[in-house]
Amino acid sequence: MEDPQQRLETALKACAAGDRKGLAVIYHSEAARMVTVAERILRRHDLAEEIVQEAFLQIWQKAGQYSPERGSARGWLYAVVKSRSLNAIRDGRREELTDTESLERLQDEAQDGLFADLFDDLDQSSRLRACLSRLDALRRKTVLMAYVSGYSHGEIAGRLKLPLGTAKAWIRRSLLALRECMA
Repeated sequence: MEDPQQRLETALKACAAGDRKGLAVIYHSEAARMVTVAERILRRHDLAEEIVQEAFLQIWQKAGQYSPERGSARGWLYAVVKSRSLNAIRDGRREELTDTESLERLQDEAQDGLFADLFDDLDQSSRLRACLSRLDALRRKTVLMAYVSGYSHGEIAGRLKLPLGTAKAWIRRSLLALRECMA
């Protein structure tokens, strides 16, 4: 049985040869993740779906340009999605549907609730909960943002309106405190 990487490589070769079944294989195995990647960049699901549709058109048309010597098939596919997403931002297709300040406030309120819920969902007797409760609320939030939601240090600093160095230091110190507490 072919591994997923080999299957994608074979599907790209089929696309290059004009075989639509190759594109169907790529679509069924990667489309959902591609939309997720595009949405992470664009912050809009509807636009992410549109970008992925355009990416599939580009994949179909340019599959012959893929070269296994230059990288993995999956990497090539996601590079197309990322490139199209960034182009959409540069071209201004990521139009704001509401004023930025209101949207940011709503997102921050939703995120605050999410991180509080994540902490509250931990078992009352769990050691992790006890250790996390030793951290002040803002530092606990930075750790949850980084390690549960996958935000980068820069994204955390931006969302919490902190200097980047402060966000990095808080996360590092909080992890050290958690490590010490859990030991």
